Amino acid sequence: MEWLADPAFFGGPGQGSRQIIELVVAFGLTALIGLEREIQGKSAGLRTQTIVGTAAALIMLVSKYGFNDVLAPGTVMLDPSRVAAQIVSGIGFLGAGIIIVRRGSVHGLTTAASVWESAAIGMAAGAGLLLLASVMTAMH
Repeated sequence: MEWLADPAFFGGPGQGSRQIIELVVAFGLTALIGLEREIQGKSAGLRTQTIVGTAAALIMLVSKYGFNDVLAPGTVMLDPSRVAAQIVSGIGFLGAGIIIVRRGSVHGLTTAASVWESAAIGMAAGAGLLLLASVMTAMH
């Protein structure tokens, strides 16, 4: 159990109070969107929105800090924006599965958009852009 006290295990770059705050902000903001959807009786409510938003924030944090142990000056180049692009396309794929076309009528488009919005808010929070994430939530 001594490994639990080792600061290298729970410490290190990307595992500080700033990153915990970013995750909590992503959770809180996307929970507000999910709560609004639940109150309106819409699908993809509280749980879905918070899972998507918090997971997107965590993926952004991993993109920013998760590869420091394999980076070496002059040998490995890292582009954290590549992971962000994959979140966008992955959520787009998830949203496509939500949209249903029945008898010429489209259902689920707003639900898919709200899931995409929650991912974007989570990404902003995980990237440290807390003001932008908060403003976007207020705009929702």
